[in-house]
Amino acid sequence: MARPGAPTRSALTWYARRLRSMSPQEIAHRAATVGGSVARRVTGDAEPTDAKLFGAETVDWAALREDFRAGTGRPVLLDRATALRMATERPEATAALVAAADRVLEHRFTYFAHPEARYDGPIDWWYDPLAGFRWPDRPADEINHRSGHGDPKWIWELNRLQHLPWLAQAWLVTGDDRYGREALDQLDSWIEANPPGRGIAWRGAFEAGVRALSVTVALQGLADHPDLDAQRYRRAVRMLAAGARRCWRDRSRHSSANNHLVGELAGLAAVAMAFPELARARRWERDALAALAVEARRQILPDGVGAEQAVGYQVFTAELLGVVALLRRLRPGHAPTADDAALLAAVGRSAGHLADLVGDGDPVPRTGDDDEGFALRLDPAPVREVREHLALAAVLTGEPAARRCGREDLTAAWVAARLGEGIGGIGSTEGGTESGSGEPHSAYAPDGGVVVLRDGARRVLVDVGPLGYLSIAAHGHADALAVGLAVDGHELVGDPGTGSYFVHPDWRAAHRSTRAHATVAVDDLDQSVPGGAFLWTEHARTTVREVDLAAGRVDAEHDGYARLDGPVTHRRVVEAPPGEDTVLVVDVLTATGGSHRVRTTWPLHPDLVPDPDPGAADGTGLVVRRDGDPVLALATGASVPTTPWRLRGGDEGGSELGWWSERLEGRRRSWLVGSEATVDGTAPTVLATVLRTGGGAAGVPAAPQVSVEGARVRVRWQARTGGRETVVDPGAASPRY
Repeated sequence: MARPGAPTRSALTWYARRLRSMSPQEIAHRAATVGGSVARRVTGDAEPTDAKLFGAETVDWAALREDFRAGTGRPVLLDRATALRMATERPEATAALVAAADRVLEHRFTYFAHPEARYDGPIDWWYDPLAGFRWPDRPADEINHRSGHGDPKWIWELNRLQHLPWLAQAWLVTGDDRYGREALDQLDSWIEANPPGRGIAWRGAFEAGVRALSVTVALQGLADHPDLDAQRYRRAVRMLAAGARRCWRDRSRHSSANNHLVGELAGLAAVAMAFPELARARRWERDALAALAVEARRQILPDGVGAEQAVGYQVFTAELLGVVALLRRLRPGHAPTADDAALLAAVGRSAGHLADLVGDGDPVPRTGDDDEGFALRLDPAPVREVREHLALAAVLTGEPAARRCGREDLTAAWVAARLGEGIGGIGSTEGGTESGSGEPHSAYAPDGGVVVLRDGARRVLVDVGPLGYLSIAAHGHADALAVGLAVDGHELVGDPGTGSYFVHPDWRAAHRSTRAHATVAVDDLDQSVPGGAFLWTEHARTTVREVDLAAGRVDAEHDGYARLDGPVTHRRVVEAPPGEDTVLVVDVLTATGGSHRVRTTWPLHPDLVPDPDPGAADGTGLVVRRDGDPVLALATGASVPTTPWRLRGGDEGGSELGWWSERLEGRRRSWLVGSEATVDGTAPTVLATVLRTGGGAAGVPAAPQVSVEGARVRVRWQARTGGRETVVDPGAASPRY
């Protein structure tokens, strides 16, 4: 077994592929920084003297601590007055917070879908008790976190110290000194065990950035604790300053400049604002804020979609931006700037899009990866939910759609109290929408490529966007043209989630594959070419032909299979007409040579079960039930013979398909159903599927009738109001939305 610091053969292959994804400028930059990285592996991160940190010959730490306690010239988020208000106004939420702090007192931690872990004695910050593995004591840049030893995500989560604000809040709320002492003791223990630049906790500037947010805010809450003496304060500030230096020096750039860069810059800005006496504080804040304003425009697209094509990372990125904007606003005498406006504008437009996705009661789509990251944990909820995020976004920006769709939690309530804002309208229709209706509506986000088709209690999602962000598209899934269907607040067809990052590489590959998503796979290959767990070397490109929200029609295609011998183009037309209980999906696959197997896939929610036997005599249809009641019926017609197929996790030897992951590192068995056919170069191969919901789902609908007239496709199908016809013309239509 390879040691955690040694590159394996697979790692060397990954590095070769990663190099090919870099631009010449990125290669030059990385080559120029190699020398400094190698030197730090030998010497570690040299810590500056106090005089250099503060630009003064002598440093009076007692006086600096008193300024910090008084909040002089710096933002304060956690304070006693707000804590007492929360305890009075939100007793259930604060009781849950104190219960979470009690678990931390007992050194009990739960992350992702892993079981709870407990340290019976002092916390060993390098030891993963679930894996029984202690990460090596060596320079952080030497550690290969992909070595397969334990879950680096778990140990990173512990070392982000996001539980320290809970302890600080619990002390402020209850006055019980145990919480404050435990927080300070843990911080002392962490600093002693983790010299800057050494160990798994310092593996990457991103971890230093996220940790800086939690430690800075926790220290604010502990500012007037009697045990926070000058020496303790000195150790904490020096550690945070070392992290800030790393955040800027080693910040993510070029093809790596995704949410990691935002986390690094946010941590740098927080340290600069919280400790303005540091010699570099003003420059750090200026540079961090300017760079964050640029990333806010890049990573939250003009239509509000997250550039990474991952809902979980969109929430995380928006909250990192929001925390920085919040701290800026809380600083005494702050005058808003254009950069502040850029951060808040990104939070607001992101919230508007997320509100379009979830409406008043729809499930949250799990598009792309989600590692359950928190920018800052004030509420003890195990997962950062979209609706709670929208409540915070509403407080920060006033976005009406976020206010309507948000759900108040302790974080939003605490921030609202500190800002002097009301939160009573969260979850109401007060403020309405741009249309003035206050009701969820259909929407098209052309930059991010997300179409939302609504009709009453039905939501249809169509993915017509890019694979992901930048050249590696690290957190995107190979799901071009995927369709999601939810009715009455229940997901019927959707994205099966993330699965795993490091613990189960086979899960990772399956859950981001094309076959796991509600689209079409050719020859069981992915639309885009994977080069590693967080790397795509070739990207499928989507072209939108038409989006007509009023008619409920989407027409788009992608070129992901143009790389094959005998290239194949996949075009998909979705018809979800208002007033009907039926959705039609037409897949047109055109090959210029060769013969290929194609499969449609419909991933069903784990609570759903298809009838054991096909519901139609020719095997083209089935009924799907929840708790014995029919909720969905499908039928397929085609221009060529088809074969129905179905798969459930664990039923096919060795396959990791047929699982649904609602939490990272956890999954449930679920059904994949669909149809299989052959495409060749003689004529387009067409598969047309009707998905019927409501009362009509009790029986299998009639299979749509498909005819191919040269390059034109005609589909006749039955809806609730009668027969309909859909024509797929080879000519390109102008986009309409």
